[in-house]
Amino acid sequence: MELKKGKNIMIMTIGLICFILTYVIFVQFKTIEETNITEIETMTETELREKIASWKERYEETNQKLQETNETITEYRQKKEANQEAVELLDKELLQAQILAGETDVIGDGIVIKLAQNEESELLQARDLLHLINELNSAGAEAISINDQRITNMSDIVDIYVDDIVHYILINKETKKRIVSPYVIKAIGDPKYLESALTTKTVGFMDMYSEYAVSLERQNNIRIPKYSGKIEIKYIDMEGEK
Repeated sequence: MELKKGKNIMIMTIGLICFILTYVIFVQFKTIEETNITEIETMTETELREKIASWKERYEETNQKLQETNETITEYRQKKEANQEAVELLDKELLQAQILAGETDVIGDGIVIKLAQNEESELLQARDLLHLINELNSAGAEAISINDQRITNMSDIVDIYVDDIVHYILINKETKKRIVSPYVIKAIGDPKYLESALTTKTVGFMDMYSEYAVSLERQNNIRIPKYSGKIEIKYIDMEGEK
């Protein structure tokens, strides 16, 4: 709001300066038009020289004002452009921060992993999903979701037990989103790099979890929704040190 107000004041100032300059030049020309030609013809050489000197002085003063006004206009324009660049930079940084915090829907290229249990395989647990998320983050994933639930740095993934057996997995405790197998994990980032990180022989996620029904596919225009909960800062002093 303050920046918009400053821009309006700047525009009004430039307009006022241009109006004053135009008025000054008009007055100078008006003075010349109203000069009595007969009076000039009857002037002595000395008086004529003095009159010319006076007009020259007025012209130089007007020309000086013109130069000063042009310099002022140029200065204001430069400041306006600098302010615009600053606004664009701040907008870009704000958008990046919102994306990293999971506050906006995002779309981009990446990979989709489908992970499900087999009859012979062990029960998938929260730690298995955390393992995959860590691998994707290390490979440079810019946005991740599990069953369309956005994963952020503050997301929790925990097991919920019933009779000492994992009944389901809870993601983002605040939103109370329960998920069960099969799990669809979407990750936006460099598809080649993400795939390479997960398919490394022996130590890659795909080999380590080969006992499960697991698949990986590159996709374009993957859509990941924003975090559906409320991100609340409780313990950080937002005003900095006091």
